[in-house]
Amino acid sequence: MFPVALVSFLIWIGMIFFHGRFWQAGPILKAAKPDVGTAPPVSIVVPARDEAESIELCLQSLLTQDYDGRLSVFLVDDRSTDGTGELARALPDPLGRLTVIQGVARPDGWSGKLWAVNQGVAAARAAHPAEEGFIFLTDADITHDPRHVATLVAKAERDRLDQVSEMVALNCESLPERLLVPAFVFFFAMLYPFDKVADPKSRVAGAAGGSILIRRSRLAAIGGIEVLHGALIDDCTLAAHVKRDGGGLYLGHSELAQSIRPYPHAVDVWRMIARTAYVQLRYSPLLLLGTVLMMVVVWIAPPAFAIFGRGRVRILGAAAWGMSMASYIPTLRRFGLSPLYALALPGIATFYTGATVQSAIDHHRGRGVVWKGRSYTDTTGASTVGH
Repeated sequence: MFPVALVSFLIWIGMIFFHGRFWQAGPILKAAKPDVGTAPPVSIVVPARDEAESIELCLQSLLTQDYDGRLSVFLVDDRSTDGTGELARALPDPLGRLTVIQGVARPDGWSGKLWAVNQGVAAARAAHPAEEGFIFLTDADITHDPRHVATLVAKAERDRLDQVSEMVALNCESLPERLLVPAFVFFFAMLYPFDKVADPKSRVAGAAGGSILIRRSRLAAIGGIEVLHGALIDDCTLAAHVKRDGGGLYLGHSELAQSIRPYPHAVDVWRMIARTAYVQLRYSPLLLLGTVLMMVVVWIAPPAFAIFGRGRVRILGAAAWGMSMASYIPTLRRFGLSPLYALALPGIATFYTGATVQSAIDHHRGRGVVWKGRSYTDTTGASTVGH
């Protein structure tokens, strides 16, 4: 077991010191406003399918944004059956910011969410043809602090960025959420270290789909939403296109946007992971096998060696286990949780590995990715360009 223990230890040395400080608690944008006289127009696009439970809170938070420039909100009702569109149209809109679009049937080759986004972006361009300002892409289950849009624009303008994205704050109330949701954020940061995303010399490009501000001119330069049409991991695919085109990226954590979608049961998190995990592995059985082996070596073997090993194996296992838990503590602190939750990491990793295997099983059974009750398969391979 010594070679495995040594490999595990060396992997953790590499990740702690040479993997873009993925374990850090930030970056986090603090509330800010663009400089006086530099509040470019922003068009907000919200795709929504059967979001009656959250759509009013979401839209109210967007319509009341404290932003000095022109702000327009385009809600795309993607053929909802629960009255989402009617609820949106009934909202008070004293500033005339809201346009509700009735979505049309999805063409072949498009994923459902991206087709809705594309309709919203097209409406924004029709309403405001000049390619100036920004498009803000967000989801219908997120609420926004009144300062959120201004803060995103201030970051983009100050640092001359083409895309500013944030992981919105996730619910963490139930025991399954406390065990599994912080780990989702942690593992995402391992895949897409935020420092590497921001580094123009790095090929890593990532984004969080719940909050993406993109410069309109850059979106037009990469070919618009159309270039993503079949992508199933659309946020990271968009970031990859922007970065390859020379655009600057930012990815961080948000204190000004909150998901209102609960995950009260472990099965809810399982489904969230299983929905796209195999897409991230490019539908490759070999990559799946490698991922499972890596999860065992990185997360499960160290505590096993530390508890049951002897001599050098126990020392290396204990060191690797200690580094894994220490790297998780900043994330736990962001969620206001005890560091003791880090002891559950081997079990959490096993859970996520199982959901990834389930994702592969679903794919090979022909189920594909499910969004709001509809299944899709990636027709373009575009979702593989996140790195």
